[in-house]
Amino acid sequence: MRRPRLASWLGVAVSLVSLAAVAWWIARQDPPRLPGSGVGFAWLALALLLSSCTLALRGRRWHRILRLAGVPHRPRDAYGLTLVAYMGNNVLPARGGELLKIGLLGQRSSARRREILGTVVAERLLDAVVLAALFAAFTWTGVDGTPSGRGGAAVAGAILLGAGCTLALYLQLRRRGRFERFARTVRPVARASKLFAQPHGIPLALASLLIWFLEGVTFLVIARALEIELDVLAGVAVVAIASLFAAIPAAPGYAGTFDAGLIVGLHAAGVKGGDAVAVLLLARFMLFVPVTLAGLVTLVVGYRGLGGAAADDEELLAEQPPSERRREVAAGQRGAGR
Repeated sequence: MRRPRLASWLGVAVSLVSLAAVAWWIARQDPPRLPGSGVGFAWLALALLLSSCTLALRGRRWHRILRLAGVPHRPRDAYGLTLVAYMGNNVLPARGGELLKIGLLGQRSSARRREILGTVVAERLLDAVVLAALFAAFTWTGVDGTPSGRGGAAVAGAILLGAGCTLALYLQLRRRGRFERFARTVRPVARASKLFAQPHGIPLALASLLIWFLEGVTFLVIARALEIELDVLAGVAVVAIASLFAAIPAAPGYAGTFDAGLIVGLHAAGVKGGDAVAVLLLARFMLFVPVTLAGLVTLVVGYRGLGGAAADDEELLAEQPPSERRREVAAGQRGAGR
């Protein structure tokens, strides 16, 4: 076992401080109420269905990124390992679920793990850009669920603009032959992210917007189970705020940071006191527990635990794009000729 890194300890410290602040706030609120009727539980069942659809879309998006990046894989692995990754992120430190996803697919694909890592990085970058853009747009237009004032929108917009300018400058210098050693080092990881600068990136960005829209609707339905009314944009805004807070290094399950972000968003949407506590607790359960259990079952049943038996080469070859299959078949014929 390796000794914990400074980043892990920092994440634990951030979570402890955040959890202490959230617990102190909860102790000063009215007791929460939970769904107590069949209608409320029906809303929760709908929330579970919507959450399942969102996870399926995430799996489909990763499958598309893997195909565009030329990573051989089976479609069911893209869906199954998405569940495993969420389970791992909820129970392992330092987003260990992403490492599980990379390691298990690496055992079932002929691609290098650095190439698989590049697709995961592309996913996270896509989510970060979409969330930052939503936060900037909602804050600037004053949508419920986002903090008042335009300072946050200006900061988010400046970060997006700065990132875009930095990328453009880097690409311009690369065309002039600069940063060759750096480019050679990061190329396997960064290859998938280049898709966003191509026409293929537009459907991926639209899919990400749809994913976060469904996340907001799911949160809205969870609140509705408690007879708390939120509009769709407010639900998306609250989820965007909580997810941005969850990007801060923290303990497993984004302990403390996600909760603090949810409280900030709920207060901005006008949900306070015991109602906010009830939504927080119920959202915590509905958004984390079912996917963790589903990911654990998928890991044990579908991948035989962490062993992750390798997939059959012929099956992987059948799932590759036609151009990739032709190249591999041609390479095999040349080898046989020699």
